[in-house]
Amino acid sequence: MAEPAEVAALPAPIDMLLAAAVARRFYLENRSKVEIAKELGISRFKVARLLDAAVAHHIVRIDITVPAEIDVPLGRALTERFGLRHGIVVSLSRGEGGPPSPADQHRTGRWLGAAAARLIAEIAEEGDVLGLDGSHAVDALSEAVTRLPSCDVVQLTGVRGRDLAHDAAIAAVRRTAAAGGGRAFPLHAPFLLPDATTAAVLRSQPATAEALDRFGLVTKAVVGVGAWDAPHSTVYGALSEREREALRAAGACAEVAGHVLDAAGRVIPTELNARMISVGAAELRGVAELIGVSAGGHGTGAIRAVLRSGLLTGIVTDAATARRLLRHDDPDDAPRTVPAPRSTERGQR
Repeated sequence: MAEPAEVAALPAPIDMLLAAAVARRFYLENRSKVEIAKELGISRFKVARLLDAAVAHHIVRIDITVPAEIDVPLGRALTERFGLRHGIVVSLSRGEGGPPSPADQHRTGRWLGAAAARLIAEIAEEGDVLGLDGSHAVDALSEAVTRLPSCDVVQLTGVRGRDLAHDAAIAAVRRTAAAGGGRAFPLHAPFLLPDATTAAVLRSQPATAEALDRFGLVTKAVVGVGAWDAPHSTVYGALSEREREALRAAGACAEVAGHVLDAAGRVIPTELNARMISVGAAELRGVAELIGVSAGGHGTGAIRAVLRSGLLTGIVTDAATARRLLRHDDPDDAPRTVPAPRSTERGQR
């Protein structure tokens, strides 16, 4: 009996071996179809046919074991509601009722990072300069991304831990750059310094300045979106109680790359800005594609504030948070139009 039409035929044993060789290079070595075609002396169209045949003849077996999926309608609703270009919503297969446990939050964070990796792989182009902050979401992204076009990767915030050589943020930048064969520009500098003078001196050091000088060249970036409170904030613990009280009075509720925002999405200046080694708010606003990744399970107030700020062109979040964001119980959430392309002009730090 003839095989079904959709199953590609492999008429000779050598084709079976060739299909296995192509599949090994594509799936295990992350080689592109063009690279494989050049190495094996065949067309990239034949490479594509052999990959299809490898699946059809069970040379390659694909198992989907991730307990999550992308909710396309919810993502589309977010883009329409908040005037975004990209809305990625991760829907977990497990129940989403009740407060999440720390373990659930960790798992959700990893899936959100993986979804952000998928998005950035789709929108990145050769020659882009990709910016990454030091959030847990970016760490998860760097572990999930497998291939990117050739682009440089720049660390947008300094190191929050004590190890300036092996911090997770530095490792994330290096892993992401390696996925596309681009250059990595890590920041071997603390995120927060004791005073503005020390921060200014450190910014002038050649190794630090090399990364800082590329902030204005960033074309696409991924940043974590967090609530401004303990333990989620990166700057909360560095403030005196008097400073915290002043920020509370100003309506602080969200944080992005060390910048504090109020519920209306306005950036609240703080004396910490002069002490931080971090991308400036104006520079973030100048990035053509800025993707925010929420920390699942921490409520919607911070995410809503950052969405109102106009900083983001895309959001990656979980389904429960997306549904809360879409509830029509906030009079300030009028539908917005999709943002026009960002200006190429860059702000100053």
